[in-house]
Amino acid sequence: MRPLDDCVTMPRRSPLFPELERALAAASAMHMLKSDLLRLPVRVTATISEAGAYRYRRANPIDIRVSSRSGHVATGFLHELGHFVDHQVHYERRSRVWASAVHPAFARWRAAAAKLNGRPFPGGSYRQRYFESAQEVWARCYAQTVLIRSGDPLLLKQLEQLQSADDPHVWPTAEFEPIALHVEAVFVQLGLTQLELPIAA
Repeated sequence: MRPLDDCVTMPRRSPLFPELERALAAASAMHMLKSDLLRLPVRVTATISEAGAYRYRRANPIDIRVSSRSGHVATGFLHELGHFVDHQVHYERRSRVWASAVHPAFARWRAAAAKLNGRPFPGGSYRQRYFESAQEVWARCYAQTVLIRSGDPLLLKQLEQLQSADDPHVWPTAEFEPIALHVEAVFVQLGLTQLELPIAA
């Protein structure tokens, strides 16, 4: 089991490094990861089409990409980090599904997340179904949980700005708080955290 900050290589020469480092520190405080892989590179891009991307080939991660032009770098990075964690906890080669869709440790989170109010995304029905998939909902829940639990003024301000703008990637805090507990409980059940949370039978 490795600290999360030992699983990625950050872009230290980038002007975005301080913000990315704070986001990684917040995630690292929440959980660790079982992995024998080489460090995953985090690369900064200038794309305007997406806030970030997690690239992989079958079970093997390639990199995390974060756009410098998204306006919410930490949140975009945490979203992609959530995909990386999901993919590395479990990957079925035949069906290509990840942990968030099938792993027993995620079962209570899946049930709770299914009750969240749907967030409308621009685009057609295919795009809406994509954003409602287990791995996308997990990445959004993961990022918001890390932001809420961070205690970091910069990260909390970024979340508040997204909520004030009614960004569909986040939920109102009161509605989301029970989900944050389920996200944390996933890592307790996986044995990837020192947190001690009450888990209902």
